[in-house]
Amino acid sequence: MEKRDARQILEQKMKETRPKWTRSQSARPKKYKSTMQTPEDYVVLDFETTGLRSGSDKIIQIGAVKYIQHERKETMYLMVNPECPISGTITRITGITNKDVENAPVIEEVAHELIAFIGGLPIVAHNAPFDMGFLYALEDITPIPEYTVIDTVKLARRAITETPNHKLTTLTAFLKLEHDAHDALGDCLATASIYQFCVERLR
Repeated sequence: MEKRDARQILEQKMKETRPKWTRSQSARPKKYKSTMQTPEDYVVLDFETTGLRSGSDKIIQIGAVKYIQHERKETMYLMVNPECPISGTITRITGITNKDVENAPVIEEVAHELIAFIGGLPIVAHNAPFDMGFLYALEDITPIPEYTVIDTVKLARRAITETPNHKLTTLTAFLKLEHDAHDALGDCLATASIYQFCVERLR
């Protein structure tokens, strides 16, 4: 079960008491620009989180991989202390425990670093609204640019017609990729491979 496949389980759990941000955060409008263009330079982004709702749930792991001419150049990969308990459901999905994050930096310490890492490059993400929602929820910490974003779900729907759906695990199985699912770096590397496959197929 991948992070996005776990939606029903998580939504059921979220009817119970859920951890909140330490400050009030309202829902933010979409600020990024979606595109079906396929640049050769980009950053692949993935978050693992305490739940599905940006603005109230928190990031617990960041994966960001920079590609130049489709070649992997730099990686940002770290745990984040959410300052709230990680539920058993999230631990089962991601493998991340409360102990794993207890000595990790809090998001206020690393948000600026993430924005600097991305720079002016476009972002590639699988099911982009999820990850971009959590990214823009950090606006109280640091300014977030209006990024150009390529969603590999949409791209794969156009390029790959052989699969019953376009979930990350379905696509990695179709492409016979090694995939460390529910790990932010593992999901980034899988997303990059899917993106590059789609780029080649759509040429």
